[in-house]
Amino acid sequence: MTVARSFADLPPSPRGTCVALGMFDGVHLGHQHVIRSAILSAAAFGAKAVTLTFDPHPLHVVQPERAPRLLQTVPQRLRAIAALGCQATVVIPFTPDFARRTGEEFVRELAGAVSPLRSVSVGEGFSFGHRRSGNVTVLEQLGAELGFRTCAVAPVGIGGEVVSSSRIREALRRGQLAAVAELLGRPYALAGVVQRGDQLARQLGFPTANVPADGLELPPAGVYAAHVRRVRDGQGYPGVLNLGVRPTVTGGLAEPRLEVHLFGFEGDLYGEEIEVEFASQLRGEQRFPDLESLRRQIALDAEAARAFLRA
Repeated sequence: MTVARSFADLPPSPRGTCVALGMFDGVHLGHQHVIRSAILSAAAFGAKAVTLTFDPHPLHVVQPERAPRLLQTVPQRLRAIAALGCQATVVIPFTPDFARRTGEEFVRELAGAVSPLRSVSVGEGFSFGHRRSGNVTVLEQLGAELGFRTCAVAPVGIGGEVVSSSRIREALRRGQLAAVAELLGRPYALAGVVQRGDQLARQLGFPTANVPADGLELPPAGVYAAHVRRVRDGQGYPGVLNLGVRPTVTGGLAEPRLEVHLFGFEGDLYGEEIEVEFASQLRGEQRFPDLESLRRQIALDAEAARAFLRA
């Protein structure tokens, strides 16, 4: 899948472009229907299917106090979109200047940049542009003028409620991993580039890969059985992870840290991106009286994770 940061960076598509427009945080089941709508339209027109998304989340710019923690990193979002079969994605930098564009201005710029624009797919309640001036009605009006079709995709419902990123965040905060997986259409996973830590886990006999989790919505702190995948080659490993503020060692960090021990792995992963899938919580976060007590518990946690994963 081609990834661009502006319309101008997209390779030309002589037979036109069909666009899926949205933030798509999490690429959950509802988002997937919007993106597949664009893919189906592209197949009908013989055109290119392109997803438009934003980074950072628009609320980080226009109302930072209301900005949510995200369900995915941008690379995760792009991989999820690519897995649906989309041919290209434009990650639009959401800047203060961009935030001042009206919905109409944005659509006219889009139509001029990817001409011919064949269709725009959005969730039926989606709004965009300065002061939410763009919506399905505006798209339909501009489509009649500029010659593109508007596909307003109905929301997906599960359990009598609409699937949404906010609903997933709430379920994740409650530790409802099965519900999160159902709403996403895949198990919940966190990804990031492995950073160097303080090597304490290695000294305790359980070396870990440390993955930053800043700005991401997270499940409750604790110890989890996990599946770990190296992004560069897809190699997978079972493992046990700790998510928390490390009260035994530091007295409590300001932000949670994710540390995962991979069973059967030797070497280091520094600078590599890995994806960590939360399989099941084994216990909550605890504070231990000393490092030896912590070491013994880590050994028990590893045995429990191996048993759960049958690793």
